[in-house]
Amino acid sequence: MSFTVFALVVALSRFGGAEVPALLAAQFNQAQTGELRLTVVDEAGLPLSARVELVSEATDFRDVREAGPDGTFLARRLPFGPYRLAISREGFATVSERVAITSEQPTDRRIVLPVATVQAQVTVTADATLLAREQTSSTQYIGRETLLRRPAAMPGRSLVDVVQTQPGWLLEANGVLHPRGSEYQTQYVIDGLPTTDNRSPAFAPEVDADSVRGLTVLTGGYPAEYGRKLGAVIEVASEAESRTGFHGAASALLGSESTSAADVSLGQAWARSSVSGSAAISATDRYLDPPAEENFTNHGRTASLSARFDHDLSNADRVGVIVRGGSTAYTVPNEVVQEEAGQRQDASGSERAVQFSYQHLFTSQGVFDARGSVRGVDADLRSNDASTPMRVTQDRGFTETYARAAFTATRGIHEWKVGGDFVHAPAREAFSYVVTDPTAFEPDLPPVFDFDETGRDSEQSLFIQDRIRRGNWTVNAGLRWDRYDFEVTEQAFSPRLAISWSPSSGLVIRAAYDRTFETPAIENLLLASSPDTEELGDHVLRLPVPPSRGHFFEGGVTKSLGGAIRLGATGYRRSTNDFADDDVLLNTGISFPTTFHHATIDGLEVKLDVPRRGPVSASLSYSLMRGTGELPITGGLFLEEDAIELLESHESFAVTQDQRHTLQARAMYEVSRRGWIAAGLAYGSGLPFEYTGTPEEALEQYGPRIVDRVDFEEGRVKGRLSLDASAGITLGSPARGLSIQFDVRNLTNRFDLINFAGLFSGTALAPPRTVAIRLRAGF
Repeated sequence: MSFTVFALVVALSRFGGAEVPALLAAQFNQAQTGELRLTVVDEAGLPLSARVELVSEATDFRDVREAGPDGTFLARRLPFGPYRLAISREGFATVSERVAITSEQPTDRRIVLPVATVQAQVTVTADATLLAREQTSSTQYIGRETLLRRPAAMPGRSLVDVVQTQPGWLLEANGVLHPRGSEYQTQYVIDGLPTTDNRSPAFAPEVDADSVRGLTVLTGGYPAEYGRKLGAVIEVASEAESRTGFHGAASALLGSESTSAADVSLGQAWARSSVSGSAAISATDRYLDPPAEENFTNHGRTASLSARFDHDLSNADRVGVIVRGGSTAYTVPNEVVQEEAGQRQDASGSERAVQFSYQHLFTSQGVFDARGSVRGVDADLRSNDASTPMRVTQDRGFTETYARAAFTATRGIHEWKVGGDFVHAPAREAFSYVVTDPTAFEPDLPPVFDFDETGRDSEQSLFIQDRIRRGNWTVNAGLRWDRYDFEVTEQAFSPRLAISWSPSSGLVIRAAYDRTFETPAIENLLLASSPDTEELGDHVLRLPVPPSRGHFFEGGVTKSLGGAIRLGATGYRRSTNDFADDDVLLNTGISFPTTFHHATIDGLEVKLDVPRRGPVSASLSYSLMRGTGELPITGGLFLEEDAIELLESHESFAVTQDQRHTLQARAMYEVSRRGWIAAGLAYGSGLPFEYTGTPEEALEQYGPRIVDRVDFEEGRVKGRLSLDASAGITLGSPARGLSIQFDVRNLTNRFDLINFAGLFSGTALAPPRTVAIRLRAGF
């Protein structure tokens, strides 16, 4: 942040008048979050140290800590919603209150603990936090306890596997998430830093789930501050405990396919400062989803490291710094023919990021937030001389500079937010191949091709939004402006409107409209746009890749059943021009972005949640989706002989993520205060595919087991079903004890496919039965 901006903020704070009496909202805030500042005193007004329990079933949040000797308790980055606050101390009566966090402005509470002979005046039951009555969008929350008890995942997929259990999500080959039919349009917001590049295991290092405090997953009703990638938004809040003193945790995992993982996190907190760090490593012999049962050449390993520093400059000013780094390295799985030839392809990726943030809290109900980051991403692919049908080399990356500023002000029933951001990202791409089997390609394909080019991504945005709360109504209205400049230059205005009505404490009805402007995937965009590719043949078709423009509609209802069960249903339609997809370059496994004229995605999502009631908790989600695409193609690189026909066709087809039925379920039973068992189910009705050969040819090429999982008449992979089981035990407290968890995934060892012979995804096999044990110790 420049000195001019800093000086302006300081001047405004002085103009505001009186000193701010407590700490401001936490830096690196996610959007749609607030904080609670609590002071506990006795009847004489003297501060008390007490046990504070803060719980919300609506946002899957639970925090139990001690208020300090001065009676203060601070909870930051709380997702908007209702919370149950319980304060207790020996010799005093327990007080329970309901607190609603509905604003980015801090919420203050002063709690008086009466002596034990006096009954507490307020008692709040757990069902009072079952529904977020002000929620206007399709939002799911995944809390810390859910993350810690997740079934063991393959390295690179710990967060991916958790997100795909939510309604509307589909997990395709190699851990690629697809929300509501979108391809590569998922945006991660990691501690306030938006990342719009592909974060699947084959593209980027993962964020380790053990270092995450909670996830907020949005699939519709987006506030205007969100842009660029809007298939869905996954907000990731890293673990940064507020308890003072030295603390930490360590975990280790051993599992099938020679899988192993370990991570450690440490922290130290003082009155006005805190420092924390984490590190994680993993390795496995099944990193990607292989095309052959033998799982040839599929070793992968990951590593990550992060450090964080937070400091209160004053009661109204706070700064923070986060440094992250991560890497992944893996071998690309071979097909049978490639393995017989001796092919070996090695791929790797790395990411480095530094984030800065500054916040100032004004006395006149306002918060100024500024943040920035510098992030570098690199990826490469190397092939040996025995590779077939070609030897491929790639080296690409970009360095992204990001800056954002926003001001939030509360006036009566309105909470206004205005701000903007910019992205500057020089990118480079180098790609080359040497044909090793000329019979696999057309005669006019050059035997050698080299590409090396640089470009610059430049993006700017401005937004204004208003959150209005009046009676039983909540309205989120906003307007966003985006400008995109990378190979093509376009701009757009995007209005947003989301409304909820809660006529009773157990019912919420909502509706939303989003106009979207979604930028193309940055991966291999220079290659897809370069005139150099015209050397690859006379039939090559190359078009600039434009941003996608869409109209997203949805309506939903959430109902409390008996105060113990939450049932939600959402219907939606997405209508998108220049719908984004991807293609594969000459069987290399390297994908690049494409677009076609239009797509319509219709769907229904249902989720039933049973938060912990006695020893039982459970969740069930179901998605019904139909996605139809329409030609002609409007952007990208096409090497097929019929590419010109694709430019002139108006044919309709099922989009590659058109899985009609998706079901996820998990139930947990607390056997005792220390032990629990859980069971899960996952079902997908199957993805579409295009195969130009006959079933007999497929049988010869892929074998009977794979062909048996394909329905050639329907043009779809047959349905997938997986049963999972878990058990865990905790020795000591969750924060300072030892926990042991056992997981078995695909319990029946069922043989299933994810994709088959696809132009876009090839053939990929679902994992067989896997077993894992995980230990975690807190201190």
